[in-house]
Amino acid sequence: MQGLVQAVKDHALANYEEDGWDYIVECWTDSEIAEAIKGCKTPLQAIRRIGKTARLLDERRQEVCAEAF
Repeated sequence: MQGLVQAVKDHALANYEEDGWDYIVECWTDSEIAEAIKGCKTPLQAIRRIGKTARLLDERRQEVCAEAF
């Protein structure tokens, strides 16, 4: 499991400024990532699963920013 968590963290850091991955880098603990990727067998599965959540967070941020002005 730790290998999958590390793969997600590495991907998040490499894609920090894209699609909400900054949320994962800045706000998620290893245990939160591990909980979210339960059942994933490969790094790609884990990254895709977390990526869905990161994109949703990013979409929400964009909506809030658009309403602020």
